[in-house]
Amino acid sequence: MADARNIIIRPANRADVDAMHAMVVALGTATGAEHKVKSTPLDLLRHGFGAEPAFEALIADRDGEAVGLCIYGYVFSTWRGDPGVYVIDLFVDDSARGAGLGERLLREAARAGIKRNASHLRLSVDRQNEGAQRFYERIGMVYRKDEHIYQISGDDFAALAGEPG
Repeated sequence: MADARNIIIRPANRADVDAMHAMVVALGTATGAEHKVKSTPLDLLRHGFGAEPAFEALIADRDGEAVGLCIYGYVFSTWRGDPGVYVIDLFVDDSARGAGLGERLLREAARAGIKRNASHLRLSVDRQNEGAQRFYERIGMVYRKDEHIYQISGDDFAALAGEPG
């Protein structure tokens, strides 16, 4: 079991984008979906640390080394009538597993959400990632069998918007 005493959770900053991207790639690799990762560190810099950030991020830092990541954003539920937190990516390096970092990262994202009047936290998990599913259930999250995720992207997204692809 990893020792969490020397690991702090802190907001990510511009200098973290290379480490953040490396962890996103590691997450893709760990789930067998590395071919889906198209982003670059520049994308994270531009969209996360510009004038209108598209996401917020937390880093689990062990003696200056990033060993965990939680990227999240905010959503609004019209059915619930209140805002929530949507976790985009959650990753803990193998060297830091077993120290409760995943839960700590989610707790910090939830605390950030509460400061913005959020009442819930949501995420999606790869269907084959049974370890993550067990973890989420262990910390009290509930699998929503009544929902499915749909997505449109690329040229199809542009066409939906009436824009050339």
